Amino acid sequence: MSWLRIPAGMWFWLVLVLAGQQAAAAEVRAPDHISGTTVVDAAGVLDLAAEHPDLVIIDARMRLDRRQGYLQGSVSLPDVDTDCDSLASVIPSLSHPVLFYCNGIHCGRSAVSARIAVECGYRRVYWFREGFEAWQAARLPYVKYAR
Repeated sequence: MSWLRIPAGMWFWLVLVLAGQQAAAAEVRAPDHISGTTVVDAAGVLDLAAEHPDLVIIDARMRLDRRQGYLQGSVSLPDVDTDCDSLASVIPSLSHPVLFYCNGIHCGRSAVSARIAVECGYRRVYWFREGFEAWQAARLPYVKYAR
């Protein structure tokens, strides 16, 4: 068999590549809770929006992910672009209610963004952990990406 003829030094690199692929394929799962945040489900998002019409909703996904749709009125601010300055540009004050979401429990982007908001001093941070997947599954309205 030809695979047995791989030089000994190449086996090391082959093992590293395969291990990296397995690590990349490992399931990402958002934490259950983030200190300083309130976790809400899809119904909770609706309640928050009704209670706080000025609620800032931040979509922490990459901008390309918004092509599958997004919550109406949400601001695109990917977690990789989130810091105290970028948050201050979209949230009026540290006491203003803000909600973060991403794709769902297998997406960690909103968790990263919500943690940053708490570290920046925001006091009314809500986290829609189940994210856009749960929103779609509940058949709630969302903005569809226009091509």
